[in-house]
Amino acid sequence: MGLIIALFLLGIILLLAELLIIPGIGIAGFLGLASLGGCCFYGFAHYGTVGGIIVTIICCALVVGMLVYALRARTWKKLSLEEAIPAPPSPASEITPGMKGETLTRLAPSGTARIGGISVEVRCPDHVVDPGTEIEVTEVQDNKITVTPIWK
Repeated sequence: MGLIIALFLLGIILLLAELLIIPGIGIAGFLGLASLGGCCFYGFAHYGTVGGIIVTIICCALVVGMLVYALRARTWKKLSLEEAIPAPPSPASEITPGMKGETLTRLAPSGTARIGGISVEVRCPDHVVDPGTEIEVTEVQDNKITVTPIWK
């Protein structure tokens, strides 16, 4: 009887660890299910059909109860992060259309440019622009900067 109880407790502890501490389909979940299966097997092997059925029913009832408890919304609210983490300000927010700069890398169609002393990712969809070319910002939309080359 001690081995059955030990396997049962080990299985429950491993399944709880899988659900609450290390989520995902991992080794703890497989070992927990194997331990509960071993508990049911030893129930049948040592106590016959009636004892095995009783052990299996108890295992299934407690696992279902544990799943119902874990899937309740309040359980996960206790574990979830409620605080919003603000995004750092983008350097593109300081850049406006009409500003001039110089490409640092080749724009084919995107690359890096220095505009107003800030290195930013830019696009030039119409041309392939070599490094060191003077450019002008034509559009800033959702931190995406579109530029055109200034040909001399």
